[in-house]
Amino acid sequence: MQHLSKEDLQNLDRIPRLNLVNSLSGYKSANLIGSVSADGITNLSIFSSVIHLGSNPALLGFILRPPVVPRHTYDNIKATGCYTINHISEQQIEKAHQTSGKYPADISEFTTCGFDEEYLAEFTAPFVKSSKVKMGMKLVEEIPIESNGCLLIIGEIFHLIIPESIRKPDGSLDLNQADTVVISGINSYHSPTHLKDMEYVSVNSE
Repeated sequence: MQHLSKEDLQNLDRIPRLNLVNSLSGYKSANLIGSVSADGITNLSIFSSVIHLGSNPALLGFILRPPVVPRHTYDNIKATGCYTINHISEQQIEKAHQTSGKYPADISEFTTCGFDEEYLAEFTAPFVKSSKVKMGMKLVEEIPIESNGCLLIIGEIFHLIIPESIRKPDGSLDLNQADTVVISGINSYHSPTHLKDMEYVSVNSE
């Protein structure tokens, strides 16, 4: 077994350290976040930091790197108050990964990376038409993380679009049937395999 201290981690070269630390949290969600600027220019960017924050109200969060340089997703969300979260499937991996590039603000990743936009009436932000699981989000709050300058963006689900066939009897989603992929590290994509469902644990306190 290898033991790395805080100092060992800090002394690693930047790229090996970045790759190592990014893989330590295990498998992460793979999502495309869609938004639109005040000028009507759409944006699409891949995120591996979307997390569940609560079910009533239905809240999801994601992490934004420090906004010390232009962050088009952040700027658009602040301008319009809404955005979409779209699962990535195996067939979308190559195109989805291309959205991680630093494109100019006047270039839409939907067009450049080959995704079709989809809209709901009276909801400004674009969905990814080919995604099987997609959510229309409205900004609730942003929480600055003082230790590194990142932001936790919290949104509430106002629209959920899913195939009826992937709903399981208990209400959850069959993500294998949805072909949802996950990410490890920065750029490794995986197709998870369902192992088993466990019963809810209820401990009798008597």
